[in-house]
Amino acid sequence: MNTRIRLFICILILAISACQSSKKSLQLSAAEKSKIKEFQKLFPKKDSVYHVLIATTEGDMMVNLYNQTPLHRDNFIEKVKAGYYDSLEFHRVINDFMIQGGRPNPTKDGESPPFQGELIPAEFRTEAGIYHKRGALAAARTNNPEKASSSTQFYIVQRKPYTESELDAHGKERELSINETQKTLYTTVGGTPHLDGEYTVYGELETGFEVLDKIANTKTGEKDEPVTPIRMKMYLLNQPKMLR
Repeated sequence: MNTRIRLFICILILAISACQSSKKSLQLSAAEKSKIKEFQKLFPKKDSVYHVLIATTEGDMMVNLYNQTPLHRDNFIEKVKAGYYDSLEFHRVINDFMIQGGRPNPTKDGESPPFQGELIPAEFRTEAGIYHKRGALAAARTNNPEKASSSTQFYIVQRKPYTESELDAHGKERELSINETQKTLYTTVGGTPHLDGEYTVYGELETGFEVLDKIANTKTGEKDEPVTPIRMKMYLLNQPKMLR
């Protein structure tokens, strides 16, 4: 392939990408565009991490994604860009624990929904101080020996701080080895220590903790599913230059 043909293909790809991007932008309402601009003011313009707005029927939350977990980060961004999460529900909600979303809506033709069956290799980063603190964004998973993550389902930890005696009792009950960093984190910030090293944490909640608590406190029925559906829509707020 000669240089001119390669150059033409590159230009064509960029043109298609720009066209799709502007088409998606045109689909946003004035209110959505205004909301996005307000949240973009909350972090530096040239930030090195991704920020995503999770708009829900109960309010808005913003998360950032860790660069230390690139497989989960890139997978989540791929799903956000594809619009996968738009209109889905927080289908499993347990107060003082977490809220979970990403379960696909049933398809009309009975076919398997997109991305189902995809697994992401575990990326535990406890050595880097990444734990299941309150507000942690983490990947759900099935009971598989590799502890590989679902490519679509996620949860946000809601558990508030333990007292020292509560944490000690929890550690003994679960036979956990809790270090000093975890002890400080879980007695001041909150979180779920028994999930550390079991599920991958790949981001954290930046704003919207009151929304997290509101969703967690909603009335639930069978299988911890909210009686009144809580739906979401996600917006990618930035594109770090180093991650393009």
